[in-house]
Amino acid sequence: MRNQDNVFHLAIPCKDLDETQDFYVSKLGCKLARRYADRVTLDFFGDQVVCHLAPEEIDQDPSMYPRHFGVTFRHRQDFDNLLKLARQRGLPFFQEPMRRFEGRAEEHETFFLIDPANNLLEFKYYFDDRMMY
Repeated sequence: MRNQDNVFHLAIPCKDLDETQDFYVSKLGCKLARRYADRVTLDFFGDQVVCHLAPEEIDQDPSMYPRHFGVTFRHRQDFDNLLKLARQRGLPFFQEPMRRFEGRAEEHETFFLIDPANNLLEFKYYFDDRMMY
């Protein structure tokens, strides 16, 4: 079980540090933790995402499955606030908001953003919080 004192860590490729920082910090609202010549480290909703400069590793034809990452919000208002922020700041949607598994216990709302390096970010909210895991 996760101890709340610990932080999940994910490393992903990026093609340009300036545009990566602009997307995640200026537009998405993440906090910049550190920046080096070859990476940007972010506080991504309480966890750590490190964007390594690796233009040769960029997926030129991304698809939602099986590779994406993101946040499952416990509170509907947080999901709605991020969706509103994404629209206001003109963030690029890979998949517009949609409802999945309608009428089932795991019913949820979700949307996908795409960052400048074609990494896909999913944000979702389950109506039944027992379905978060």
